[in-house]
Amino acid sequence: MDKKKARCPIETTLSLINGKWKILILKELIRGPVRFGLLNKAIPLISSKVLTQQLKELEKDGLIIRTVYAEVPARVEYKLSEMGTSMLAILTEMRKWGLNNDSLHPVKCSYCQQCEPLNKA
Repeated sequence: MDKKKARCPIETTLSLINGKWKILILKELIRGPVRFGLLNKAIPLISSKVLTQQLKELEKDGLIIRTVYAEVPARVEYKLSEMGTSMLAILTEMRKWGLNNDSLHPVKCSYCQQCEPLNKA
């Protein structure tokens, strides 16, 4: 995120979560620390390369924490930082809005398989 260019609070927020997969990554991390492989399985349409890139950006922007454990084989976990956790309310409201307006895109969630439409046709 280029903090010098962001001028309004909404623009600042969007610059942090801008990216096709960042919101879904944050959603997966709400449950607690997750390893790379499990994140990749949880979001099946994301490539490993793009997941790595998005995780690096989220870490650089302070939304997640990457922990490397001194084990063999190496174990790396990702978890929400305090700032990332503070976005939970935003993600919850986005989900509610999406569920209430599911007629705009009336298909079952293909990523998490958890979001059931509220407005059944």
